Amino acid sequence: MLRTFKLTIAYDGTDFAGWQVQPGRLTIQGCLQEALRKLTGAQVSVVGSGRTDAGVHALAQVASCVVPWKAEACRLARALNANLPDTIVVSRADDAPEGFHAIRDAIGKRYRYQLQIGGVRDPFEHRYRWRLHSDIDLERLRLAAGRFLGQHDFKSFQAAGSDRKSTVREVRACDVIIQSSCPEEYFWRVAIEVEADGFLYNMVRNMVGSLVEVGRGKQLPQWIDEVLMLRDRGAAGPTAPAMGLCLLRVDYGVPAA
Repeated sequence: MLRTFKLTIAYDGTDFAGWQVQPGRLTIQGCLQEALRKLTGAQVSVVGSGRTDAGVHALAQVASCVVPWKAEACRLARALNANLPDTIVVSRADDAPEGFHAIRDAIGKRYRYQLQIGGVRDPFEHRYRWRLHSDIDLERLRLAAGRFLGQHDFKSFQAAGSDRKSTVREVRACDVIIQSSCPEEYFWRVAIEVEADGFLYNMVRNMVGSLVEVGRGKQLPQWIDEVLMLRDRGAAGPTAPAMGLCLLRVDYGVPAA
């Protein structure tokens, strides 16, 4: 009996070569498809809502798949977890309508990028934060983040060689959140959360790299407007490291179950 499932997946991406299957390399998609093969004996294609890069994490990645499965959906999640590495977990498995597609049916996503400003290296956090040693003006960071709101052409924030039919996206939120701080010791843990109707390749990491340039005083907040207008990747700041990025959630217009 073939059934369509919506899988919600969390993973620590540190040791993986990203989401997408790559010959001879450990990937999230590859682990999921191998686990399903062991369970069902069938070659099952698992389609993720997006192809997270090597080192990028997810709290609630969403994937769709069509699986020969007779038991309850929750048992599929438990069976998969028994066959997955400890750094990947299927937190939910839900029956979905026939034809549900994790990419095509998505209407938005939210990412979180985490920074550590100052302080000593934290052995429990360094896999999940970009540690910055130089002074960062958080107010300038907030002002610059606000320049991204609304519908813009984000070609300047798309990685080279990853052309899309359209580079126009609507950013619904770009929030700078102080998670913890000790100003006396010049130490902050900060998150930048970006929500949009869709994302280009490396878009969030390129946005964060540009925001850090503003926070360091190398550019004014209004520089973001200029970079957007130029539609040139070379005009924006550097790409922030992968380990600070986490996919928080994927939104769908109609419940999949």
